[in-house]
Order: sequence, then C-alpha cells, then structure tokens
Amino acid sequence: MREPPREAVRSAAIDHNRRAWDLLAGDGVPLARPAGDKAFADPRGWLGGGGPRGRSWLPDRLDGLEVLCLAAGGGKHGPLYAAAGARVTVVDLAPAMLELDRAVARERRIDLDLVQGSMDDLGMLAAGRFDLVIHPVSTCYLPDVETVFREVARVIKGGGLYVSQHKSPASLQASPLPAAGGRYELRMPLSHAEPLPAEPPSRLREPGTQEFIHSLTALLGGMCRAGFVVEDVCEPEHAQAGAAPGSFAHRAAFLPPYLRVLARRRAAAPAQRVLVE
Repeated sequence: MREPPREAVRSAAIDHNRRAWDLLAGDGVPLARPAGDKAFADPRGWLGGGGPRGRSWLPDRLDGLEVLCLAAGGGKHGPLYAAAGARVTVVDLAPAMLELDRAVARERRIDLDLVQGSMDDLGMLAAGRFDLVIHPVSTCYLPDVETVFREVARVIKGGGLYVSQHKSPASLQASPLPAAGGRYELRMPLSHAEPLPAEPPSRLREPGTQEFIHSLTALLGGMCRAGFVVEDVCEPEHAQAGAAPGSFAHRAAFLPPYLRVLARRRAAAPAQRVLVE
C-alpha cells in the first residue's frame, strides 16, 4: 500500500489536533486552565528556573526581553511571562486556547501578541526577533520535528535561549498500564511513523489528539542540526515512593514521561575578510 505524502500526513495531523485542542479547551482540561491569583502574585517565582534540582535556566529578570511562547496557549505561560516583564508573543494552533490567553490578558490588563498558527510554520514572525523561546510539550502532535527546530532557529537571536519540553520517546512507546509483575512493556517500535493508537484519557495522553513518537536523534540531534547547542537536559521527576501500580507517579519511576532541554542558538560566524593582493 502506497504511503500518503509527508505534507498530507502533516496537514491531517494539524487539522485533527486543532479541532481536538479546541474541544479540550472547552472541556477545561488541566492544560487549558488559566493561571490563578497565586501565580500572578509572583509570576517569576511560578515560572521557576526550568532546570533540574532548582538549577536556573531562565534569566533572573525578564524585563524587556522578547519572549515567544510557542504552542503555549491556555492562559498560563504567555500571561505569566508578560506579568514578569517580558514582551510576549504566543503562537498556538487552537483558537480556543488562544482565547483563554486573550481572556486572561483582558482581565489582568496584560499586553500579549496572540497568533494562530502551527509551530512548524512561523513565517509570520521576523527573523532574529526573540531573546527566549519557551516551548511546552507539543512536538508530539506533529509527524516531523526538524522543521519546527529550523523555524525556532530562524526567529531566535544569536545566543538566544530555547527551553523546550517533550514527551519521552520511551514513554510513548510503552503501555500506559503495567503488565503482570508491575512492569511496563514497550509496545511500539521507535520507528513507528503513524499516529499512535488511541489510549484511555490520562496524564500521559491527551484524549482525541493525534500523537507521534520522536526519537532522541530527532529531538536532540534535530536541535543541533538546526543551529542550537544543547547546554543541559533533564527528565523532570514525577516518581513517588509507594505510588499505586498503574498510577502516573508509579509509571514515572520506570519511564520518565518528559524530557526538558535547554539549548542556545549559535551566533552567526563573523564574515571572513578576503585580502586581495
């Protein structure tokens, strides 16, 4: 059977996930719940440092920085970075997720630039514009991430920081529930290129979405090939001693669900002077 063209697979995933996230936003799932008063009382504190064990990946002060919150609608990231002093642009695929940002900005009297679009097509944004790109978990919703990283590399300044989080490939390969003996089994090959089979709603999978596995070669190597230097990597700790088998915290002890990456855009090499005798 002939495989569909790559662009057809991409377009289908974008259309599917746009509709799915509009529905999820309407249902008020945890990822579509705006930040509350406690977060806005100390926005920089809520944003944290990003790195492992409290190590800071973010600048101490965000005042005046141009920040892109990529695939980050939902009323949290963009409004909080803006409340902490940054000039923020939010790009998200789903209109309903952007509407949550718009409502929070109106309520909190925060300035945000809200743009509907896919994370792998940032042609509406000027090259070299951003000091910092914040990219929550979302690369799993596209079949190809190389273009995403090339687009981020284009819009970020030389030396700019790119902080992103991704679903771990091994976690997406594995069963959501343990087999006999309490162990989790790898069920999908890393090379699986089709959307993953649907699973019951959980913290591991967003219901109704199409998700794709991306290898570490695609994620970390893709950033390097796009022009980034990976400076740090961590797997956020979600395991808890004594957690019930099958729970999110129990599974995290075997399969960390996320990978968080700090990367820096390589500065352009200075032009070489040519001496003509």
